[in-house]
Parts: sequence; C-alpha cells; structure tokens
Amino acid sequence: MTIAEVYYRDKVAGILTKTPEGYEFIYSAEYLDDPTARQISFSMPLRREKYESARLFSFFDGLLPEGWLLDLISATAKIDKNNKFRLLLHTGKDPIGAVSVRPVGGTAK
Repeated sequence: MTIAEVYYRDKVAGILTKTPEGYEFIYSAEYLDDPTARQISFSMPLRREKYESARLFSFFDGLLPEGWLLDLISATAKIDKNNKFRLLLHTGKDPIGAVSVRPVGGTAK
C-alpha cells in the first residue's frame, strides 16, 4: 500500500491509499469535525465512510498533467506515465486549486 495525505488549503482533509485492489480515500475525523470543512470535490462529498475505486478517482486523475507536459514530467522524474499514484505524489504538491496531495508527513502548499 502507498499512502498520501490530501490537503484542502492548509488542512489535512484525508488520506488517499493505493491498495492491491485499487484506491481508497477517507476524510479524516478531525477534518470532518471542523465546521469550516469543505468537500474536496463535488464527486466526493463529506462523509465518514471511505470511498473505494478500482481506478484512481476522477477528481485526482484530473489533477495530473496531460500530453507533452505528462511526457516531460514522466521522463524527467523517471516515473512511468501509467503510474498515476506516483505521478500524483510528484506533481500534486503544487496544484492550481485548493487541493494538494503529498506523501504522508509532507507539508501543505
């Protein structure tokens, strides 16, 4: 299993895990208890139950670069462009929006 922290702005919103079966995302209890908490995506509303998918969730997949930029990052970082989780960990710490993805123990954007 590979684990990443998902931040909403400067707060850990939850944990994204790559499992042998696919992917899981669960919001952290601390985040859910915060009255200012926001869902990270319309497709992933706030809830205590984990989300599960055989493929990388569409929201996270949408954070990945495409086309020539994907080719460039993949070649430069020596990451297989089909390894979406590793690419997300590599590129997800500096997103355009409010959500960032970091290896466990990383810091917010």
